[in-house]
Amino acid sequence: MKKYYFTLLLSFSITFGFSQEAKKDYTDAFKLVEVWLEAQKDFDNIPGLTAIVVEDQKVLWSGAFGLANIEKNIKAEASTLCSICSISKLFTSVAIMKLYDEGKLRLDDNVSDLLPAYNLQQKYPESGPITIRSLLTHSSGLPREADYPYWTGPDFSFPSKAQINSKLSEQETLYPASTYLQYSNLGLTLLGEIVEKISGVPYEVYVQKNILDPLGLTDTRTVMPEQLYGKQLAIGYSAISRTGKREKVNFFQANGMTPAAGFSSNVQDLGKFASWQFRLRNLTITEILKPSTLKYMQNVHWTDPNWKTTWGLGFIVEKDADGNTWVGHDGTCPGYNTILNIDFKNKLAFSVMINANGIRPEKYVNGINGIIKKIETPKKPQPTSDKIEKVNLQEFVGYYSPMPWRSEEYISTWGDKLVMLPLPADNPSKAMILFKHIEGDTFRRIRDNEELGETLVFERDQNGKIIQFERHGNYSRRLER
Repeated sequence: MKKYYFTLLLSFSITFGFSQEAKKDYTDAFKLVEVWLEAQKDFDNIPGLTAIVVEDQKVLWSGAFGLANIEKNIKAEASTLCSICSISKLFTSVAIMKLYDEGKLRLDDNVSDLLPAYNLQQKYPESGPITIRSLLTHSSGLPREADYPYWTGPDFSFPSKAQINSKLSEQETLYPASTYLQYSNLGLTLLGEIVEKISGVPYEVYVQKNILDPLGLTDTRTVMPEQLYGKQLAIGYSAISRTGKREKVNFFQANGMTPAAGFSSNVQDLGKFASWQFRLRNLTITEILKPSTLKYMQNVHWTDPNWKTTWGLGFIVEKDADGNTWVGHDGTCPGYNTILNIDFKNKLAFSVMINANGIRPEKYVNGINGIIKKIETPKKPQPTSDKIEKVNLQEFVGYYSPMPWRSEEYISTWGDKLVMLPLPADNPSKAMILFKHIEGDTFRRIRDNEELGETLVFERDQNGKIIQFERHGNYSRRLER
């Protein structure tokens, strides 16, 4: 009996120990992510792209592809700076909510009571008040922009705070307050002025002292650092012209629009910013904000009448196809497109920065997330037979040409299987095809229901080197890279 109990205990310990220690191995997934991003950078004609994936308090992966400066052939790095444009709004929103936590303002305070210079015309007598809350949720009815053409090139002449305020009296509301979601850079700029008014210090000083310094965001600034432009700060490029070219975009500063669009940063710092949010939501003490305040900001506070568009306090709040809540923000400024997206259920955060316009970075977030979601948590090891053939899967890894039907196909490892990824692929997780080893150089496709499909047979030259594969009776030849 003693032997039986010992065996049972040992079995339980092994099983329990494995379940406790079993973690996802992302090695194959991030290898595929890198191949996919490198290819998409080329096929989408992007100068440079940087990205990061954070799990709670640790960086799972970061990478950089292409060039930060085409003219001087300076490569992009994970530390490369970009304009983060409207992601700046998250820092402004945190600043407002810190003052809220300290009892220095209320969300339902009228903007006109806080800013003596505010004299924008209310077109609708029946409108309710324009409040801090309505500015944070973009439901104030204010115009999208201050009354200047600062998004027009080639110079992008952003106005000063004094210039913005001097023209407020010439502007009027687009809708009654709390009627529609109308995204407003003007509204977030006014929130920056409120931070300055209530705190008694310049907006930039307040954010630096109360947010950036405490979080150690040493590469995040309330300006575009001109002395680093073309080096650590990537040069921005335009959307693609009909001729397939992107033009260099002139350097700019957001000036008076800084609270809405003026910050610069890199994916590494935005990863830290995301980790702070994961951390704070699990704390019981204040770290810049009260935990309850951050959670409150990341709840839905406004739903557009279309029942599709939802917003928190400064944060975009959305649900994905699986019903998971995501929060964050994206940004588009002259020459740059950036994004920060956070999945709280899985404690994953993604940031992507592109030094070009006309491309949406969420495509890359969705692609990265789709690939890594396919990694499964390891199961308890099963007894294996010594007769199972061992194969070196690395022999088959590489690029193959199916021209003229598709541009490329990449074969990589996926645990004890092979995976094929057609390139380019806007949705790589759906494009991925898994193959199980059968014998020798023969594999079979794994269908969605786990049954086996057609064969994938690799062929070698007289020296034993893989030169092509056959599938459906046709061939894709290996490319030398």
